[in-house]
Amino acid sequence: MTDFDIVGADAIAEGRATDAYFERTEETLEAAGRNPAVVAEVTADQFSEGRYELLAGVKDAAHLLSGLPVDVDSIPEGRLFDGGPVMRISGNYLDFARYETALLGFLSHASGVATAALDVRTAAPDSLVLSFGARHVHPSIAAMVERSALVAGLDGFSHVAAGEVLGREASGTMPHALVICFGPGNQESAWRAFDETVDESVPRVALCDTYSDEVDEVLRAAESMDRLDSVRLDTTASRRGDFRHILREVRWALDSEGYDEVEIFASGGLGPADLRGLRDVADGFGVGGYVSNADPVDFALDIVEVEGEAGAKRGKLGGVKEVYRTRDGGHEIRRRDEPAPEGGEALLEPLIRGGELVDGIDLYLDAAAARAEADAELCGYGADP
Repeated sequence: MTDFDIVGADAIAEGRATDAYFERTEETLEAAGRNPAVVAEVTADQFSEGRYELLAGVKDAAHLLSGLPVDVDSIPEGRLFDGGPVMRISGNYLDFARYETALLGFLSHASGVATAALDVRTAAPDSLVLSFGARHVHPSIAAMVERSALVAGLDGFSHVAAGEVLGREASGTMPHALVICFGPGNQESAWRAFDETVDESVPRVALCDTYSDEVDEVLRAAESMDRLDSVRLDTTASRRGDFRHILREVRWALDSEGYDEVEIFASGGLGPADLRGLRDVADGFGVGGYVSNADPVDFALDIVEVEGEAGAKRGKLGGVKEVYRTRDGGHEIRRRDEPAPEGGEALLEPLIRGGELVDGIDLYLDAAAARAEADAELCGYGADP
């Protein structure tokens, strides 16, 4: 028993983070003397459905499978996919069977979060957008959430320990609790104390909706602080009314009093539709649950070839497949023995050969984010109607 209900890295690497029926399968196949050479593919949809999702989790998947006597091909992390395989494993089945559970978990959850983050990124492409949702998930997966958000192009995140894992600094200034600790009517004391205490490198962002009207608190903050970079409005939904109107009022008041350089940051239960409706009246956004609570992509791992012969369970497409990005940003799935579409780019690339990561493979976050940005533009992801 442990203090926290967390499956450790050792259990994952050793293949113990698995479903019990894989252990039963190993036992049965070993007793029967069967360990066929197979090709297995990770897919969400068999056919293209006209709905792109963003692949993430490949770094963790690569480290999970490296060291096993298998070959792996994968769509690089940060690319969009729409049906067909995102990863292919070739090897003797018992060499990788027990790793299926962890593999699908790595890919499914991270891809769901990354896709949701891409939704909000493309909804406000010119705005600062931060991931604020780590408080909605188990702390053991906070780094996955924040990394997936960065893959999709979000500008930062709030979780300190995740930043330590990722080698990035967390963002954030003050919660309502700080202002409340100074009491009603003493908001200026809270803002000034923050200004006098935190490092100069931290942006001066005053939270301005704790006790009174947003316009009132915003102007009081501007008047009481020597330096004010931005004001944040996180108004509770039950008191919000027309949030767009409130933001416009705040902008009007700041400009009228000569504080036109003070920016406005909005947060609190926001999603893509909110960002589209507010991006012209707010300079930045904090998005929480929409990203962190995203549904995982429903990936499955299916054997599609056994001892060189195509085969699959009912409802799945037998035979090894390739997926392509077409010149117009489309997605095509073809049998491996079919010719590629004219000008098509094969998306599956060598990842592991003989258990070793392919030389020169780039699993770093920045490369994945660059791929996501380029693919989103090419494929028209999130384009306004």
